[in-house]
Amino acid sequence: MNNDRSACNLWVCSFCWGSFVAESCGSLPNPSNCCLSFIMTKQELEYRALKLLEQQPDLTQRQLAEALGVSLGKTHYLVKSLIDVGWVKLDNFQKSDHKWGYAYLLTPKGVVEKAAITARFLVRKQREYNELHEEIAHLQEEVRQQQEMNKQ
Repeated sequence: MNNDRSACNLWVCSFCWGSFVAESCGSLPNPSNCCLSFIMTKQELEYRALKLLEQQPDLTQRQLAEALGVSLGKTHYLVKSLIDVGWVKLDNFQKSDHKWGYAYLLTPKGVVEKAAITARFLVRKQREYNELHEEIAHLQEEVRQQQEMNKQ
C-alpha cells in the first residue's frame, strides 16, 4: 500500500460512511477494507466468531476483530452477546510468562448453536451459489448473442 496518503484518493464507504485509502493511487476503492461487517449478516458474524473461538480460544478481541474484518468495538459487542446468551464462556488461564490471559470457550449450548448456524449458513450459501450460477449462465448467453450480432 502506498503510504503517501496525500497522493492517493480518499474514498468514503456508502454503507458505513467509513473512509479508507485506495490500495494504489488511481485504483478503485476496495470496500472490503471498510464495510465487511455490513456485507456479512449478524448470523454470519456469529458463525465466523464461534468457529474462530472454537479453533483458537485464546484469541484476544483485537485479534478476533482483525480476523473478522470488523471494528474492535463491534467485536466486543459480539463477544459480549455470545457470552450473554450462554454460547461462550470466559475463562482465565496463566500464560507461560506468568501473566494471566483469557480464553473464550464454547459452551455445550454454543456447540449446538454453532452446528445449527452452520447448517443454515450452508443452505444460504448453496442458494446464493445456485443463483450466481444461473446469473452467470444468463450473462454468458447475452454475451454470445451480442457477439453473434456483431459478426453480422
